Amino acid sequence: MDLKQRIDADIKTAMLARDKDRLNALRAIKSAILLELTKEGGQETLSEQDGLRILQKLHKQRAEAAAIYRQQGRADLAAEEEAQDKVIEAYLPASLSDAELEAAVKAVIVDLGASSMKDMGRVMGEANKRLAGKAEGARIATKVKQLLGD
Repeated sequence: MDLKQRIDADIKTAMLARDKDRLNALRAIKSAILLELTKEGGQETLSEQDGLRILQKLHKQRAEAAAIYRQQGRADLAAEEEAQDKVIEAYLPASLSDAELEAAVKAVIVDLGASSMKDMGRVMGEANKRLAGKAEGARIATKVKQLLGD
């Protein structure tokens, strides 16, 4: 079952359970998927990589919005964003630990024969492909800088 079908089935379940926060999060995911599928030059089906990218984007948006609401003293709105974030996070693969991330980045560096910060762009491109959905780009970049800078 692909992501779109899973979301549709989960929307029905959330509607029957009258789970408002889950339903709102699932509708946001479905909306983002439909926008991706209907954009100019879009495909008829959603690839797994595109689905992960959409979920990561929504996850990041919810986390940032919740942080902003907390800074502004709006705990009610922050709680709503955090609840939706947890629903979206459930569709993402488990995040890599620091040790797993370091091992994966080291493997990319070895495979590409990178030796200095000049190679960071190539390493980042390959690492982002291999680790899509498993680690955020900022974490990957930090680890690449650390390993290439040594």
